[in-house]
Order: sequence, then C-alpha cells, then structure tokens
Amino acid sequence: MGLNVRSVLVTYGAAVALAFVATMPAGSQVADRGKELFEKRCTGCHALDNDREGPRLRGVYGRTSGAVESFTYSDALKKAAIRWDAYSLERWLADPNELVPDNDMAFRLVKADERAAVTAFLKQLSGK
Repeated sequence: MGLNVRSVLVTYGAAVALAFVATMPAGSQVADRGKELFEKRCTGCHALDNDREGPRLRGVYGRTSGAVESFTYSDALKKAAIRWDAYSLERWLADPNELVPDNDMAFRLVKADERAAVTAFLKQLSGK
C-alpha cells in the first residue's frame, strides 16, 4: 500500500493547526494576522456578513458545511456535512478538492501558518 506524502503532510499540518488554534487566547496576534490575511486573500469571493461568490463566513467556525440557507452550495459540499473546526478548516484551506471532491472552491492557502491564522480569525469571530 503506497503512502501519499501530500496527505500525510496535510494531516500533520492539520494536527498542528488544531493544537495551535485550540489553545490560542481570543484576542491573539495570530487572529489579528488572520484578519489581515482574510481581507487580502479571501474577500475576493467571501464577506463576513453577506453571501458573495462564496457564502458569508461570520460564524463558520462550528457551523456545518452547506448550512447557510441563502447560499447555493455544490451538491458535494452540501452532502459532506463537515463541522467546521480547526482541523476541518485546516484541511479545507490546504486543498478543498482533496477534502471534498467536486466542490466549487478552487482557492488554497499554501502556507500552514496562514491557514492557522485565518482559522484563528474565523474562530474568534464565532466567539469560540
């Protein structure tokens, strides 16, 4: 049985991000950096409070995939029923198509520290 190195690295990165975000205080510098990254990298398709090309993202942390009723999701993402947390967001932002094949999001954040920062920002917005 062959070992998929990319999957191993994404899983390892997700575990690190999960541990990092889970222990982070609410108003941390990481979340502040995540806000900056979100504004630069994500707002082309997403807003916090309005659906755009992508669904609104305020409250995404803890929400189930495909749950914003006003947004039209791909069938794949609606059926995935993923609860967005540090682990799932890390995997999603690293490679959305690997987590949910045939979804409509092509964007990726290549750097693990950027994924962790954006996840920290989204977690902070949810009050968790």
